Amino acid sequence: MFTLNPCAAGCGRTAITGSQICAVHAADPEKEAARIGDWIQTLNSIEDLNAPALHFKNMDFSQRHFYSCNFKNVSFLGCIFTGTLMRLSFFDFAEFSGCDFTKSDLQFLSFAGSRMRNCTFAGSELVHLNYGGALISNCTFNNSNLSNSRFIDADIEGSNFIDCNIKSANFIKARLENVSFKSSNTGEAIFEPNE
Repeated sequence: MFTLNPCAAGCGRTAITGSQICAVHAADPEKEAARIGDWIQTLNSIEDLNAPALHFKNMDFSQRHFYSCNFKNVSFLGCIFTGTLMRLSFFDFAEFSGCDFTKSDLQFLSFAGSRMRNCTFAGSELVHLNYGGALISNCTFNNSNLSNSRFIDADIEGSNFIDCNIKSANFIKARLENVSFKSSNTGEAIFEPNE
């Protein structure tokens, strides 16, 4: 698991991997994000990365393998994650806008409280993911496996789950507006009980 070293400024936040300080106290947060992004580009497998509260824009993280990484409160704008493999990583309260996760393999991740706009997860393995309390708008999950994922208390609007495996996916208390589950196995998912 990623190491949580305290920020040297004494703020109680955790320091970014390869630094003594957190993103809030970094002299140049954009430079820190670029440093982490460049470092990721040199590796096929990234383990135990701690990069909370950074802002990544138009970066290509495709075909990388991420294990036990912390991206809490991070923003990703126009980033590419196609063909990415991720395990046991945290994206709580992160923001994703215009990101592409097509044909990715994501398992045991947390996106709790995150915001996702205009993203695609088409053709992906999205197993045992936590989208609890997430705000998801205009996203595509078509032809994906979402078995055992949780969307509890999420706001999902204008998004498609067409031809998906949603066996044991939990949508309790989720607010669904203009959402399509066409050709998905909704009978095997968990929705609010009929009253």
